[in-house]
This record gives sequence, structure tokens and C-alpha cells, in this order.
Amino acid sequence: MKKTQDPLLAEAGTNTRLAHIGHDPSGYHGFVNPPVVHASTVLFPNSSTMEKRSQKYTYGTRATPTTDALCEAFDELEGSAGTILVPSGLAAISVPFLAYLSSGDHALIVDSVYAPCRHFCNTMLTRLGVEIEYYDPEIGAGIEALIKPNTRLIHTEAPGSNTMEMQDIPAITEVAHRHDIVVTMDNTWATPLFFKPLDFGVDVSIHATTKYPSGHSDIVMGSVSANAKHWPKLEEARITLGICGAPDDSYMILRGLRTMGVRLEHHQKSALDIATWLETREDVARVLHPALPNFPGHAIWKRDFKGASGVFSFVLKADAEKAKAKAHAFLDALSFFGLGYSWGGYESLAVPVNLSDRTIRTAPTDGALIRLQIGLEDVADLKKDLEIGFAAAAAV
Repeated sequence: MKKTQDPLLAEAGTNTRLAHIGHDPSGYHGFVNPPVVHASTVLFPNSSTMEKRSQKYTYGTRATPTTDALCEAFDELEGSAGTILVPSGLAAISVPFLAYLSSGDHALIVDSVYAPCRHFCNTMLTRLGVEIEYYDPEIGAGIEALIKPNTRLIHTEAPGSNTMEMQDIPAITEVAHRHDIVVTMDNTWATPLFFKPLDFGVDVSIHATTKYPSGHSDIVMGSVSANAKHWPKLEEARITLGICGAPDDSYMILRGLRTMGVRLEHHQKSALDIATWLETREDVARVLHPALPNFPGHAIWKRDFKGASGVFSFVLKADAEKAKAKAHAFLDALSFFGLGYSWGGYESLAVPVNLSDRTIRTAPTDGALIRLQIGLEDVADLKKDLEIGFAAAAAV
């Protein structure tokens, strides 16, 4: 149960709220951080209480004070009726899909979706009898033409994974709700600080809390927050599947939330600086960053979003026959940028992007697509590192 919000805190700024949500020190002897409660078995005082389950905690998979603290924090940030914690970002997508979809249903999935989500849809959901159809991320209200009598779910992601397409979320949710379709959104890139999906008509907000809420590349976890209409089914699915978040991980994510606002401002400023710099380079064909005025989806980003995070992509200019070799030379020459998956941590990362699974928004033809995660390092040092990468690519 979400605790009553202090009116002063409700009106406070982002960083003030992040510093105080999710735990009331007076509820545990004044300690600033919530205790880590490890539990499987929870004891009942008598048989009647056990039979009726008439106490707050009944078993470790249902909830603990530690996981509740994190869920309360996300509910405050999302404006949601309830939040579940799951072991990964992919689980944060798959659990709500299983909650809201049944055999014979039709689901519309954005073509720029996180690649493991596509794999889950094309394998397990298809095997379970769910019809999957991918749609153009820029379809907006035109998605109505794809809706069938058995359409039950529309999954959105903005910006899109790797290629950063923006979606007109209010237009899509307005159409979906006229047809009583649940709308889910992967909002990992923006976090609820820069975009609050439920305020724009989304029913279920999904996050890989592995990323910015953690912030230190050492926790794997996901969260799913739902509005009042769709919360009961989500919670029922979590319990039925036996999915839960670990108390230690929940504690670390909650600790990461305290500095997320400060970190995101630095990620945003540095990434935009580097993206703007990349636009001036002859060896860069395009920069894919929603906050850049020249980006096709910039107007939607500016209308709906309060900020941008540290992840974007660019196309390294290259002929088709040399694209892969140039990309490898560029990446292998980097030092401060590590070659690794995920993002949202303090360190910068770079990865080559494979779009072979796309059906609508396919790979660029003007070069090799590279995704950057801009960490907390000094921008001047990151630019020097990228210069070395560009020199290596030019030598191929």
C-alpha cells in the first residue's frame, strides 16, 4: 500500500523527491535507508490468520519491506496504481504480455522494438497461439487501420531501440482505448523523469531498471507499473508465474534512484554535446538523436519529453562492402568506450548494431550503424577517444 504523500514532497523538485520517496525512516527506528529483508517463510500468529492470509506479508515471493519500498518509489514516479519487480528488463516485457494476451489474440508490436522482445514474440508468444504483427514506429493514429476484432495489446517504445524513432504515443493510446486495447510502453530510455507514460494514455509502463535506476552496471532487474484498470491482471500474472525481485537488488536499485536525476542531467548534457559534434563530421552520415533539431522525430520529442538520456546512434559513413570492416576498426580502437551490451551505467559504451530482424525499419544503406552510451566521463576525453576510432576506420 502506497503511503500517504507529504504535500510538500508532492510539490517538490525531481531531485528532492528522488531523495525521499520509497522509505519513511520513522517507520524503522530512524534509519535513512530501508532494511534489506531476506525472506522465504513468513510466520503467522495463528491458524485463522494463515487461512485468511490476513497479514501484510505472507511469503517471500509476494513481497518484503525492501521490495515494497522500491515499488512505492516507482509508483510515486510513474503515478501508477501498482508496480511489480522482475529479474530483468526482458521479463518486464514478457510478464505483462503473458498477463494480457491469450491464444487467438492479436498483438501489434512496434518494428523498432528491443530485439529480445521480438524474439520472445516470434517464438514463445507465437507458439502459444498469439498473432504478432509489427508496425511502423511513425504510424501514429494510422495504427487504427491495423486493428482487428481480436487485437488486445499494442506495444510501444520511444525512442525506438538503436534507430531512435519517436512514436506519437497520445495518438496511439487514443485509438487503442476506443477499441479497449491495452497499451504497454518500454520507457527505459527516458525514465519517468523525462517521460511519464501513464500521463499520455499508456496503461503499463515498462523499465529495465538495470539501466539508469541502477546506474552502475552491476544489477539486472526490471519493473512494470500499471494504471488502476490493468493493475489486477498484472499482479495476478506475477504471482501465478512465481516472479519476484530480489531484496538485495531492490535495495541497490532504490539507492541508485537517489542520484538518478543528477546522473541523467550529466548523461543528457554530454550526449547532446557529442551528438552535435558528430553531426559536423564528414565521416558521419547521420546522427540519430531525438533532441537534435534535424532528427525526423524531434518535434514529437520536444512536445512530449522533458529531456533526453545518454543513448543514441550514428551511421559511420561507408560503402556497403567496407561497412563492417570500418565499424570493427572504429570500435576496436576505442579505449574509454567499452564494447559491451546494456547501458545506463557510469561508463561509456559502444556497440555495432544489427538490424537483420527488422521487417519495416531496416538497416541503413549509407554506412554502419553504431550505438553509443555516453557515460559520466569528461566530454573532451570521450571526443579524443572517438577521434582515434574515426582515424582507425579511415585507414580501412
